[in-house]
Amino acid sequence: MSETMTKDGEARKALAGDLKSLNFAVHQPDDPPLFTSDPKPAMQPWHWKAADIKTCLDRIGEMIKLEAGGVRRTLRLANPGFPYGTTPSLWASIQYILPGEVATAHRHTASALRFIMQGEGADTIVDGEQYEMNKGDLVITPNWAFHDHEHKGDEPMIWLDVLDITLVRNFDAVFFEGSDIPRRGVNAIADASYREFGSGIMAPANPRYAQFENPLLVYSRERAEAAVMNAAGLEPDPFDDAALEYLNPQTGGAAMSTIGTVLQRLRPGFKGKAHRHTGSSVYYVIRGSGQTTVGDETFKWGPGDFFAVPAWARHAHSNPTGDEAWMFQVNDFPALRALGLWREAEG
Repeated sequence: MSETMTKDGEARKALAGDLKSLNFAVHQPDDPPLFTSDPKPAMQPWHWKAADIKTCLDRIGEMIKLEAGGVRRTLRLANPGFPYGTTPSLWASIQYILPGEVATAHRHTASALRFIMQGEGADTIVDGEQYEMNKGDLVITPNWAFHDHEHKGDEPMIWLDVLDITLVRNFDAVFFEGSDIPRRGVNAIADASYREFGSGIMAPANPRYAQFENPLLVYSRERAEAAVMNAAGLEPDPFDDAALEYLNPQTGGAAMSTIGTVLQRLRPGFKGKAHRHTGSSVYYVIRGSGQTTVGDETFKWGPGDFFAVPAWARHAHSNPTGDEAWMFQVNDFPALRALGLWREAEG
């Protein structure tokens, strides 16, 4: 180290105490770097296995009551790189609801989604619109909309909950409000926005019922999987095979402004190229088996598993089996793109 650099470092340390008393600071030689040549995420790649998830869900189903006041019975996917949350922006958890139970109404500034993993017979009311929630459906809860869920079926229901609460917390924009009644009222036409926008190929010339940024609150399994199967008739994408994003029919953009939602199919024998990108991802394996290499780790996944991929981590998917594999992915790509921070690279 040169004499000039040594003297500069000593001067900075000498200033530190006086500046701190006035809530000022200057860079110190031992400060961690503010700028790095590439991202250095705290998030860790992680693999949550279906057998462990089932064991934990059975326990919380027996031991935790679903009570009024907006509290849910959920198993959080905690990333060991953080004090809370699953990715730097998203909080993923698995909700477990028993027949006859009501997850009572509340609203919050965090946007949310539900991807139904198991069961039939529940419905949700979102600011007066009411929709069934069945296996394989994607259900959206917009920011600051009152929502509740009731399970009217015969067997427990399980779904993935994802909220952008970590992002909202970092902006100090968390607001929450409970409800004085367990379930909110239903509009005269309970599915009005779906009737206007649900075709997926046409939109009303003069929209009258759309309450939200995205008027479509439910995406059915049948239509989503049919769209992916159509795409699977094309040459596979070199990284993801057939992967389609759920869209907002009013804007043509992502279904949610802060959370990306993707349905993906890997054909038998697919071996994807490695790539990396900004933004983090969480995958749920709907059916089939395969493997994903993230950095130096390889996750061999099967039905019901989850795994997480940090930002700028080199990763590659493959399906060495003779059967197709399906995954649902959530990510924070829409937020990264809106902020001009999206980057990707092969290899």
